[in-house]
Amino acid sequence: MTAPPDLRALLRGAFLHALEDASPARLLEPALRDRPAPDLILAVGKASVPMAGAALNAFPGVPTLVVTPRGPAGQASPGHAPTGQALPAHAEVLFAPHPVPDAASEHAARRALARLGAIGTGGRALVLISGGGSALLSLPRGVTLAQKQALTRDLLASGADIHEINTVRRHLSGVKGGQLAAATRAHVHSLILSDVVGDVPAVIASGPTVPDPTTHADALAVLDRHGLPAPEARAHLRSGAPDTPGDLLNATWQIIGSNRTFLEAARAFIEARGLRAVILGDTFTGEARSLAAFHASVIHSVRTHGTPLTPPVAVLSGGEATVTLTPGAGRGGRNLEFALALLTELAATGPGLRGLHALSAGTDGQDGSSPAAGAFLTPDSLTRAGHLGLDPRDFLRRHDSHAFFEALGDTLHTGLTGHNLNDFCAVVLT
Repeated sequence: MTAPPDLRALLRGAFLHALEDASPARLLEPALRDRPAPDLILAVGKASVPMAGAALNAFPGVPTLVVTPRGPAGQASPGHAPTGQALPAHAEVLFAPHPVPDAASEHAARRALARLGAIGTGGRALVLISGGGSALLSLPRGVTLAQKQALTRDLLASGADIHEINTVRRHLSGVKGGQLAAATRAHVHSLILSDVVGDVPAVIASGPTVPDPTTHADALAVLDRHGLPAPEARAHLRSGAPDTPGDLLNATWQIIGSNRTFLEAARAFIEARGLRAVILGDTFTGEARSLAAFHASVIHSVRTHGTPLTPPVAVLSGGEATVTLTPGAGRGGRNLEFALALLTELAATGPGLRGLHALSAGTDGQDGSSPAAGAFLTPDSLTRAGHLGLDPRDFLRRHDSHAFFEALGDTLHTGLTGHNLNDFCAVVLT
């Protein structure tokens, strides 16, 4: 078995194919089959536009509210329905930022509460949820919007994982942690695309329509663990204010897609082109640099001992890393930082990057503060960096991964994909 000659193109093709094969419309269609028409469609998250489009194909004319991210630099990013047509005029579309909420997020949350609350007993609401919803629907409780913005930034920079971040968000909100579903007498059925490791419904978009298994005390523990003062948040969490609902009798939900779905689609694409592909796992978490060190050890074992795999092979993995930022950090995100850390780890070994191609990218199309989805590694990445006078260790120290890979021409730019199934890594060894 021989590997295809253009491996960078193969990795790009696998990523784009998986976006299409695991598209929101394709994942949603079977879940909509044979369902009764709802009284309201509410779609929230990075995949809200294609999800709403698929639902409106099944239920034309149903009142619809869509909350979707703004594009880079605040530009509207409306997306399109699966047919390629814009959403119909009767669909109300609101734009809000990600990952830090603003006044538009608060307006969207109030609008969602009002439209759901207007449905009477016996009515039905179809809620379509995807990653990013935590920032898009934000109704601060116990803190001001400015205080919640500051705390969100601190949490993102602290190295807290998404489970921890969303635990705090749920308990400082009037809409998260099941409170959106609790605001209506209608039955609320949610179809959910998971962007979190473990596919925990309460964590995805901070679980606006599912019961919350955590408490104010859990949120306080997160703040303690990461050394965040947040005095106003702490005061609210200790105030004895009502907690989020631990049970919802009017709500049902179903997860229709996850990171594993994306990895399986990418594997099928690669194997159809003559290269064996193996999924190492879809639950990788922790610091991007630590995950890079682990992947480097796997690469060393494959190269040196032929275990657990023998080349040529593509090794796929997924999950969600974290990055603990330092003052003065540059531009980048967890996927770009992972790629740069992997490059530096491999540079310290004898073979270096010889016979290796890799891609690390976020399925939403934007990695942290970078406009890129991720970055490629190729056998000559280090050589080309040296010719340009770029020291990868210096860029890694400054968390400036975007500048490094952009200078090499090795960033992957897709624009916002209208999807979010977490992060994707593929390493090809020949």
